[in-house]
Amino acid sequence: QAPLVESGGGLVQPGGSLRLSCAATRSTFSIYTLGWYRQAPGEQRELVATITSAGSTKYADSVKGRFTISRDYGKNTVSLQMNSLKPEDTAVYYCNADPPWASFQAYWGQGTQVTVSS
Repeated sequence: QAPLVESGGGLVQPGGSLRLSCAATRSTFSIYTLGWYRQAPGEQRELVATITSAGSTKYADSVKGRFTISRDYGKNTVSLQMNSLKPEDTAVYYCNADPPWASFQAYWGQGTQVTVSS
């Protein structure tokens, strides 16, 4: 089974909402920082939001106040609630699991497309 399994992307109109979910299939991910990154065509992959094992969150300035990252420790999932979506939010969104130690491997999901268009 893939380490990270994403769901929830799609097409939405400007101003609309979407919720992305990522199932972290390994129990060791409970100590990882989980997060979401995105990559638009022709652009570099960028951080959207992260949440540590202790629940501390970080957001890109471009999404603050519109996106909310959350984590279900029992189900080992991380979600991204995206509100007030803008066309510039269009990208492939990737789930990420970042280990607490540099010697451990980081993991990426397969990506899910989010398109904001009228």
